[in-house]
Amino acid sequence: MMNVDCRNTARTLLCTGLLLGVGVPVRAQEPTSQQAPPAADNTKTNERDRSASEPTADQQTENRSDRDITQQIRQSIMKDKSLSTYAHNVKVITTNGQVMLKGPVRSEDEKKAIEAKAAEVVGENKVTSELNIKPQQ
Repeated sequence: MMNVDCRNTARTLLCTGLLLGVGVPVRAQEPTSQQAPPAADNTKTNERDRSASEPTADQQTENRSDRDITQQIRQSIMKDKSLSTYAHNVKVITTNGQVMLKGPVRSEDEKKAIEAKAAEVVGENKVTSELNIKPQQ
């Protein structure tokens, strides 16, 4: 009986030691000589959007026709899987039938595609674009 208890104790200690050994923290990799990308700085954008003359998404009117216009444009943008995540996240703000597009896109082609989608819904003369091109770095 004593021999069985010693074996069980030895097995328990061996298993515990193995489990603890596996949990030894791995040392983090040293940073490479490449510099980290600069921190995002949206200060200018934030200052612009604080201006009372600049429409923001919270100024979207709640009347049914404006909401429908925004929804149609948003759905059209989201259906286009060729657009980047940036393009999928542009702001679409409709006020009294006038559409404002704001935000970054990855290319001139994306900018034109989003503007065309909005124009299909409301007409070219009712779309104001403040889309800016921010290429991948």
